[in-house]
Parts: sequence; structure tokens; C-alpha cells
Amino acid sequence: MLELFLNFGLPFLLLLVAYFVGTMLEKGHFRSIRKREGEYAKFPVVTFDTMPDDWSASSGTLVSGSVVISLDYFKRVIAGLRAIVGGRIKTYEPLLDRARREAMLRMIEDARRDGYDAIFNVRLETSRLANSRGDGKGTAGVEMLAFGTAVKFASRFARTQ
Repeated sequence: MLELFLNFGLPFLLLLVAYFVGTMLEKGHFRSIRKREGEYAKFPVVTFDTMPDDWSASSGTLVSGSVVISLDYFKRVIAGLRAIVGGRIKTYEPLLDRARREAMLRMIEDARRDGYDAIFNVRLETSRLANSRGDGKGTAGVEMLAFGTAVKFASRFARTQ
């Protein structure tokens, strides 16, 4: 009976615990993201590769924000099963969404901390962090980098409304 539990029950129990803990942590991170996005909702962030004509900048600099989010055990198992039959890996989509939004927020926080008023030419880069040990037991995750050009407006009312 103990052997049966160790072979089947324990892996199932670990998968179940990973699912609930991962879900709880993910929901908490999404709550934090939504709160911070609300705080920065009026901060101009655009993907235009040139500064908008109605912005008059006195200075600018490169700002960035990056984040690395690890895959939880449950997501790895589900993705492994999906890899057998192919198709969309839905369990990874919230991971990428969290990473993108967190990287953007960190970039905005970097600009705000240094007194900048807006960011243009925003770009996103992503990379997959694979198991470097080659034995399936290392950490894997996704890295997201957001970067752009932060500007300080030349005067308080430099950007027209």
C-alpha cells in the first residue's frame, strides 16, 4: 500500500499542491498588477518610434523594466502533456501576460522615480529560460524586458490635452 501511495498518490498530491499554491500566488500577483496599473493609468506610454509632435521634451533617457517568472510544476506538467498532442498551451498565457504587464510597470516606475513625464518608442523582448542542467530538474521560466525612451517635458504644459 505504501508503495502504491509513493508511486501514484505522492506525485498526484504534489501536483495538486502546486496547482493551488501557484493559482494563489498568480492571483495575488494579478491583484498587485491591477492596482499599480491604476496608479499609472494617466502616465503616457506609447510605441511610436518618434516622439509625438505635441510633446516638447527638455531631456530624455533610456528606461527599462524586466522580470523573470518561473514556471510552476503544474504548468510544466500540463505543457508537457500538451506537447505530446500539439496545440495552444493555455497554461502559459497568464504567465506571459503577467510578465509583460510587470515589465511595463517596472519600466514606468523607473521613469517616474527619475522624474520623467512620459515614455515613447516602447519595445518588448522576451526569452525563454530553459533548464540548464539538462536533466529536467532545473528551473525554467520566461524573461520579459520592456524598454523605451523616457522624456521630461520642457514645460509643465508641454503636452497638449
